[in-house]
Amino acid sequence: MKRIHALLTAVTLVLGVATGGFAADTIKLGVAGPHSGDLAPYGIPAMKAAQLVVKKINATGGVLGKQVELLIQDDQCKPEIATNTATKLVTEGADVVLGHICSGATKAALGIYKDAKVPVMSPSATNPPLTQSGDYPNFFRTIASDDMQAKMAVDFAINTLGVKKIAVLHDKGDYGKGFAEFAKKFIEESGKAEVVLFEGITPGAINYDSIVGKIRRDKAEALVFGGYHPEASKLVSSMKRKRLKVAFISDDGVKDDSFVKVAGVAAEGAYMTGPRDLSSIPLNATATSEFKTEYGTDPGAFFQEGYSAALALLNAIEQAGSTDYDAVVKALQTKYVETPVGTIKFDDRGDAEGVGFSVYQVENGNFKELK
Repeated sequence: MKRIHALLTAVTLVLGVATGGFAADTIKLGVAGPHSGDLAPYGIPAMKAAQLVVKKINATGGVLGKQVELLIQDDQCKPEIATNTATKLVTEGADVVLGHICSGATKAALGIYKDAKVPVMSPSATNPPLTQSGDYPNFFRTIASDDMQAKMAVDFAINTLGVKKIAVLHDKGDYGKGFAEFAKKFIEESGKAEVVLFEGITPGAINYDSIVGKIRRDKAEALVFGGYHPEASKLVSSMKRKRLKVAFISDDGVKDDSFVKVAGVAAEGAYMTGPRDLSSIPLNATATSEFKTEYGTDPGAFFQEGYSAALALLNAIEQAGSTDYDAVVKALQTKYVETPVGTIKFDDRGDAEGVGFSVYQVENGNFKELK
């Protein structure tokens, strides 16, 4: 048996042949996320990442001498669909699962995978309790948690922008509300600024003119929003229409090209946290090049994290020498693997060691990382 090698300077991933026997003819990698609907731009890049990784691995011998089979399910980022998605993947015999994308959908599905003893790894579900509660020992992620990015967003608002009065909004979902609650907590603990408004908005509303009116009334100097790009686009559009000039600061759920495309000029100057730019890592550049060659466009949100998750899961099976749950979990926690987000392994909570966030600003329609 050979080990997976993801050499930083190599284009190919070398996988070897195993000596052990398995009842199944393939290694089954489940992929779950939104592949349709408003949040598809978050799920499709991770799905395509898995397809690229599996294509390369299968071309060089597979994992443990077996070809990797992809089982792809669309959950639309909806918790009620995610439970059915998880049940289907378990029924189809998924050995490991890359997903889900949204924190709410992830949380809804995790109990099903836990009962079935299936390791799950998300490239994007940042809700802290998913790892910090200890309820899901089968869960891992290749992205840092919301408390980390909320702290960064608050520190940036207070220490860099110098604001004193901050409105905090969220979309009432596990992800957005969790980010907002941490932001509120860090603002209050700072002693340097105050939360003048804390409220949940209704996703799918035609506009948010009324809440923008409240922000103006409370004389907020900045708005921190926890949620995704559809609501963020409408918020900044309402702010521009109402000529409300306050700093808009959000999370990685907004750092997607769809935000800029939908909001247009209203997005200019907006800030958001997101995974650090790791394009200087050779394997990161290789993965991006693979995507451009295959699809003719730049990869979208969470592609690098999805690519890394696929590599980490399949590497763990190779290192474990089997698909046994306990052996795979142990390998994830003890064996380093080279990925587009760095050389990583996972702590005993399931968080990838060494990953983190940066602050970005929309400038001329592009996301500029602020150093």
